[in-house]
Amino acid sequence: MSTPHLWIRAEARPTEQRVPIVPADAARLIADGFAVTVEESPTRIIPIENFVAAGCSVAPFGSWVDAPDGAVVVGIKELPEDPADLSHTHVYFAHAYKGQEGAQEVLDRFRRGGGQLLDVEYLTVDGRRVVAFGFWAGYVGAALAVLRHRGLLSGGVAPMSRADLDEQLRASAEGHDPERALVIGSRGRSGRGAIEALETAGCAITRWDRADTETLDKDALLAHDLLINCVVSDTKREPFVDTADLDVPRRLRTVGDVTCDVTSEANLLPLNTAITTWDEPVRAFGSEGNPLEVIAIDNLPSLLPLESSESFSAELTPLLPDLAERQGAWAASLEWFHRHLI
Repeated sequence: MSTPHLWIRAEARPTEQRVPIVPADAARLIADGFAVTVEESPTRIIPIENFVAAGCSVAPFGSWVDAPDGAVVVGIKELPEDPADLSHTHVYFAHAYKGQEGAQEVLDRFRRGGGQLLDVEYLTVDGRRVVAFGFWAGYVGAALAVLRHRGLLSGGVAPMSRADLDEQLRASAEGHDPERALVIGSRGRSGRGAIEALETAGCAITRWDRADTETLDKDALLAHDLLINCVVSDTKREPFVDTADLDVPRRLRTVGDVTCDVTSEANLLPLNTAITTWDEPVRAFGSEGNPLEVIAIDNLPSLLPLESSESFSAELTPLLPDLAERQGAWAASLEWFHRHLI
C-alpha cells in the first residue's frame, strides 16, 4: 500500500490556531510508513517541538509551494492568494461548490495548475460527512450567542479552553431566567454541540430538524430569544430570518449563525451577507426598540483550538490509508471536484 507524503501547511489566516493532524496521530501515521512534514507557524496552538518529538520533519512557513511532487498539502482554511496556479493535491475547506464568493477563482487556480482539491466538507460515506469541526462550531456559536444575549460579550473574542468557556457560561446563568433558545439542525454535529453549550448555560431549548422546517412556522421561530442556525443547505428555500422580519413584533433578539453560508445563494439567513470577525463578532440589525444581532464568525472552532484540533485529527487520520488510491470518502470528494471543474 502506498503512503503519500503529507505536508501540514501553516494557516495563512492570522487568527487560525488549529491544525488538521495533532502530534500523537502524526506519530501513528509515521509508524505506518507515512512521511509527515509540518511547517513552522507563529499561531498554531501546538508547538512545533511536539511534532518533532513525534518524528515529523519541519519546513519553513509557507514552503508548501515548493513541496515535492506528489506531496499532499493538508490544511484547514483558505489558501493564500499566491501562487496563482495550484499544482499539488490540497486537502482543506475550500467552500467552492455552493456559489460562495471567490469560489470560481479557487477552482480556476486548480484548473490552471493541474492540481487537485479534496475538500474536507465533501469527505462522505453514503452521503454522510465523516470529518468535520461541526460539534465545536455549534458549541462556540451557541456559547457566544448566549453570552451576547446576557450582555457579557461587549468586545472582541480570543481563543480559550473549553474549561474557561464553560465557566463563563455557568456564571452567566446566575440571576437569569432561562432564555428560550431554538436550535435548527439539532440532530447534526453542530446542533449537538450547540445544545450541549446551551444546556451548560441553563437555557430552555427547542430542537428543530428538517421535518420542523418543511413548512416554516415563522411565528414560533420569532417567539424565541435566541436562534442557533446549524443547517447546511445546497438549494434555495424559505429563509429562517430575512429583512422583512426586522420590523415585525418578535421576541427574537440574538442569532448565532453557525453554518455561516453568508455569500451563498442558499443562505438561510439572508438578512446578513457578510461574516463577522473576532474583533467585531456582532452585527446589529433592526431598530433601537426592536433590535436583532447576528454572530456569523466563519472559524468558530478555532476559538477552542486545542479541543477542535484533537477531535478533527481523530476523524481524519483513519481515512488517510485510502488517500493514495482515492478510495472511500476520498473518492466522493474527488467526484465533487471533477463535477465542478468542468
